[in-house]
Amino acid sequence: MINIALFGAPGAGKGTQSKMLVEKYDLTYVSTGDALRKEIADKTPLGLRIKDIMDAGQLVSDEIVVEMIEKIIAGNTRKGVLFDGFPRNVAQAETLDKLLAKYNTSLLCMISLDVPREELVRRMLERAKISGRSDDNEETIKNRLREYENKTLPVADYYKGKGLYIPVIGFGNIDDISRNIMKEIDAKIINN
Repeated sequence: MINIALFGAPGAGKGTQSKMLVEKYDLTYVSTGDALRKEIADKTPLGLRIKDIMDAGQLVSDEIVVEMIEKIIAGNTRKGVLFDGFPRNVAQAETLDKLLAKYNTSLLCMISLDVPREELVRRMLERAKISGRSDDNEETIKNRLREYENKTLPVADYYKGKGLYIPVIGFGNIDDISRNIMKEIDAKIINN
């Protein structure tokens, strides 16, 4: 199976690149935000629990996120899974490794979209003009980037230690970025 974690700061282009990777490699797309919203919309027992937590203004626990992801992995009928923005911390990374092993598979690689901070801020401010996302204002953006640097960035070190971390320059022409990502993935597939 081709299981890939797509990593990068908010505004790095994970959503844009995910669409192309899912199509090329026939992967199941997993975005925790999308998956949470789907569970709620489908009114599953898990979705009802998630809704209660979110309605109370609390963050959904790692345990619930992992339970939701296991459900997706267990039902996967494609050639693998693309994890967009997951895992978000080292504990989630360790749990994902165990979860994939339970299904006799593992992570092929973690692709990290590297984009300079100034470019991330510019992209998110531009996105706010187009989408009207209330969470894309300068103060919130800086807070999100700080959160990412403090809590999520250590995940890169975790995967570096396992030889799975692959940095890719995430700014410039979108198609060039995609080609660079796919070249790295194809090399990993051949070497596995």
